[in-house]
Amino acid sequence: VNGLLGAGVRWMPDQQRLLVRRVPRRGPAPPPPAIPAGPEVQEGTGAQARSTYESRNLLETAHDDALFSYYATSELVVVDPVNDTVKRLGAPAVYATADVSPDGRMLLIERLVEPWSHAVPWWRFARAIEVWDEEGTPVADIASLPLADEVPIHGVPLGPRGVAWRATAPHTLYWVEALDGGNPVATAPHRDRLMRLDAPFDDAPEEVFRAEHRIVSWQNGWGAEDGTLMLTERERMRRWRYTWLLDVDQGTARPWFDLNESDRYASPGSPERRPLPNGEWVLHQRGDAVYFTGSGGTKDGDRPFLDLRSMTTGAVERLFRSAPDRYEYFVGFAGDESRFVMRSESATDVPNYYLATLGNTVNAPKGEATRLSSRKPITRFTDPTPQLRQIEKRLVRYERADGVPLSFELQLPPGYQEGTRLPTVLYAYPLEYSDPSTAGQVRGSAQRFSRISGASHLFFLLQGYAVLHNTAMPMVGDPETTYDTFVPQLVADAEAAVTKAIEIGVADPDRIGIIGHSHGGLMVANLLAHSDLFRAGIARSGSHNKTMQPFGFQSERRSLFEARDAYIELSPTFFADQVNEPVLVIHGKEDSNPGTLTIQSEVFFEAVRGSGGTARLVLLPHEDHGYRSVESIEHVLWEQITWFDRYVKNAAPRSPSAGERFGVSSQGAEDPRRPD
Repeated sequence: VNGLLGAGVRWMPDQQRLLVRRVPRRGPAPPPPAIPAGPEVQEGTGAQARSTYESRNLLETAHDDALFSYYATSELVVVDPVNDTVKRLGAPAVYATADVSPDGRMLLIERLVEPWSHAVPWWRFARAIEVWDEEGTPVADIASLPLADEVPIHGVPLGPRGVAWRATAPHTLYWVEALDGGNPVATAPHRDRLMRLDAPFDDAPEEVFRAEHRIVSWQNGWGAEDGTLMLTERERMRRWRYTWLLDVDQGTARPWFDLNESDRYASPGSPERRPLPNGEWVLHQRGDAVYFTGSGGTKDGDRPFLDLRSMTTGAVERLFRSAPDRYEYFVGFAGDESRFVMRSESATDVPNYYLATLGNTVNAPKGEATRLSSRKPITRFTDPTPQLRQIEKRLVRYERADGVPLSFELQLPPGYQEGTRLPTVLYAYPLEYSDPSTAGQVRGSAQRFSRISGASHLFFLLQGYAVLHNTAMPMVGDPETTYDTFVPQLVADAEAAVTKAIEIGVADPDRIGIIGHSHGGLMVANLLAHSDLFRAGIARSGSHNKTMQPFGFQSERRSLFEARDAYIELSPTFFADQVNEPVLVIHGKEDSNPGTLTIQSEVFFEAVRGSGGTARLVLLPHEDHGYRSVESIEHVLWEQITWFDRYVKNAAPRSPSAGERFGVSSQGAEDPRRPD
């Protein structure tokens, strides 16, 4: 089975046979050449400015090309396990898509076409989109798409994209096309359109719907009946989403709801879906209403819910909501819609599954469930790590100096004595927002059952540290210029969090460290360079020189050449001589994430060390952007704990003490774990 570029095995609509991408007879892999065939050459042809953010870890040599062809090539076969038969379809090729129509009579095929590019990733290679009959014979050419090597920054390729079968028709294709050249900054009354092509695919495609903004979701939105389709478009400037209800049979469209995509408190969640007998999936409905589930963000933490949202009136019936002192969520319906499986946990109760039954309707406060429910246990799992139950969690809310509301989840180590100031670790990941009112919304829940795994910063709790978990680090501003104020906003966010942790009597102001991963690693390096809030930092898999990503990163929409000062100001490598606190830099040696190539950490470390700073570089063999092997995880934990024990937990008080800055005595309440 070849699952390299997609699902290697899929059920046919009869639910009896399997469509398999099989590895063809191919012999041994191409050996590397004894000597290079020549230089590696790339060329620019004067094309328009385009995104190169995703252009990392690409094919580079003729041998790479041969290996890609060797490993990505598959042949399509239909396996009938009942009759013990295997039927080949078509010839071996590099298939990006192989989807059977809902009636099982046709196949949608996307075939990658050589030559392979050394400038873009495989999903932007040239391709042929075809329809085959059930014997594997091509019956229609849908599109021939060229190499997508001129896609604008944050743009989309030209031509059909997301070609897919309609789930509720025998064999009808739908797709989306850009009307603005794929360029999000181009002026255009409409940016996308939804297209349809019916079998036998001889006529011209028909336009179904024009969207003012970019269409971001539609393939999973088919209703169970008639031509209902739920489609969502995104307004780039406001970070706003609009959801429409289309009747593709009648040619009508009407708005259903819209929202600020960053507003967790008002989020309607996501629609539930159910399978049809042929294996296609449609919206899970009761009459004209669709079931929705969501995380249920509130100022006191997440309270997941199950709603029923009318497609006619927009009215919402809340069927279930997590209790405020627990974390409970819908897993799936059990038979009919009156019963469902749910999972329930708390900070002290191990997660278990229950069969819930909806009961009578009741009057309830706004936002609460309007149906009673009873439950019976399905599982009785026991606590695998009872020692972690002594970890205490508290949601702490506060404000930034400019009034932006913020929060962190304070976690306290087992055996904590109230009033004791502890060495403290701040963990965060910066996020961008357009609206200050959503920037500080609480994320997560203090009612989650504590599990600590991998190279988690939460292991510091078992070493006597307090942890500021999920500390809010919002970047608020116009989406076009947010990163112009990245560093001052970071410092303001961190100062507010540190001040609050000291104010509530937990953090020792002389013993606070900061840790972050990826964009959080960039955060750590910048805060060490531009503030004196922390005694030491740990920057994992970070990106420390944004000029190495000249055509955008994260949500930055401008190129280096349009925002040169911003790119430099938020790149801590340029300010490494100002890093006067010890920094531990960790990175996977095979990091393929476009923005965080390993060299980013190597150069940052050299810049700090060369400037006389205290730094340590740890490169993990064979590791990507996240760390997987037991050996790497255990070593990272040792490095992290050793580093903060040396430079945070057992650090000598500053002179003058940081406590004087915050109006407290750093040593007024000693940590009993601190050695004499």
